Amino acid sequence: MKKIAVLTSGGDAPGMNAAIRAVVRKARFHEVDVVGVYHGYEGLYKGNYELLDIGAVGDIIQRGGTKLYSARFPEFKEDDYQYKAIERMKQEGIEGLVVIGGDGSYRGAMQLTEKGFPCVGVPGTIDNDVPGTEYTIGFDTALNTVVESIDKIRDTATSHENTFVIEVMGRDAGDIALWAGLAAGAESILIPEEAFDIEDIVTRLERGAARGKRHSIIIVAEGVMNGHKLAKQLQERTGVEIRTSVLGHIQRGGSPSARDRVLAGRFGARAVELLLENKGGRAVGVKNHVVIDYDLKEAFETKHKADLSLYTLSQELSI
Repeated sequence: MKKIAVLTSGGDAPGMNAAIRAVVRKARFHEVDVVGVYHGYEGLYKGNYELLDIGAVGDIIQRGGTKLYSARFPEFKEDDYQYKAIERMKQEGIEGLVVIGGDGSYRGAMQLTEKGFPCVGVPGTIDNDVPGTEYTIGFDTALNTVVESIDKIRDTATSHENTFVIEVMGRDAGDIALWAGLAAGAESILIPEEAFDIEDIVTRLERGAARGKRHSIIIVAEGVMNGHKLAKQLQERTGVEIRTSVLGHIQRGGSPSARDRVLAGRFGARAVELLLENKGGRAVGVKNHVVIDYDLKEAFETKHKADLSLYTLSQELSI
């Protein structure tokens, strides 16, 4: 291959810029040109392309968000849009594509590969919910952001002897809630992968109050229940005022952690290697600290599983 392209799609994640940088610089090391596609699959379809040299990706490794921007483009599910995108890329001399994003972005990459255009997926999402890899780009940074926020909320909760429900991102996956809750010493953690009994939460609060505890932190993933709704239900059962904090999009922003930058660099470089080896339809990931690649279909045929041993541990430590 003499020319490849790279795009970011779906929700932004800290470390995407580091992955873009790695793709461009690894490719240029092998004397391969790289085209940046702006605004995800919408830009791919509309031809919003720019040739990226080494200088174009300078001073971005430490920046959050994505230099190439992102966009939702549901129309790309249709074959006509995919064939048009392939036609545009071929007109530009592009022979392969690196897609940085979550499992939804992978679906587009898989469909392009099935139509004869080789693509490689790089997992970039704060939710850490892409099957086939233990960690995704952006998860570590988001986790640190959430833990820092919880620590600050705990300061005021302690000062005013309040109980807080903190809602974090995670529509279908509870990794942020689970890891942050364990790291921050939350009394209760609610995740989509595990059923919960609200009476158990009430019992924990009452047990804590009985031994003189005046504040508590409860973490809920957005996919389980709205934080305000949970707080209302707990307040009705305990008669104690429950405060709510919804962390929202702050979880997506910020300079990527060192771990995310290194992970992004390794993933981006491996994606380029796969394309140069003419191995389309692959996704990169990490298992046991080793960078791997696997069939993109695995991201759809298997389901992300939370580490429930962490959930059990959190319950044992929050007695």
